[in-house]
Amino acid sequence: MQPYFNKVTQAGYDRIVAEIEALKKDRPAKIEALSAARALGDLSENAEYSSAKRDLRHLESRLRYLDKQLRYAKVYEPSDNGIIEIGKFVSLQFLDDRSEETFELVGNPEADIGTNKISLSSPIGKALIDHTAGDTVTIQSPNGSYQVKIMNVKKSDQ
Repeated sequence: MQPYFNKVTQAGYDRIVAEIEALKKDRPAKIEALSAARALGDLSENAEYSSAKRDLRHLESRLRYLDKQLRYAKVYEPSDNGIIEIGKFVSLQFLDDRSEETFELVGNPEADIGTNKISLSSPIGKALIDHTAGDTVTIQSPNGSYQVKIMNVKKSDQ
């Protein structure tokens, strides 16, 4: 059986690595804060201890999550062929209101609708994959279907 890999862009991979490094640098301070709070005495009534313990647990949990993301990440380098795939910018015209929007198709760990980065496993990402500029695509979303016209497909420059 072939192992599961999660496609990501190089920029997404680099962001995960940078966050792991930042958390590792922050870990000694969290451990020290926990030790200092423990030294205050009665742990059952010690809010500082509870808070420091919770902060360290959160940091460790985030590190485990990011480690797993990195372990199963496979950097995908898109080709420059005009076909929609991970790592490309896609300009769309929504046919219901004629508005236009540009999105970057990214791997699941890097998706962020606030910065117009959509996952290839989202409804719109699934529908757009392997299409080219000029195609009209129907998107099946939880709130119904809608159509978009692909105006432009461009490889990201990272």
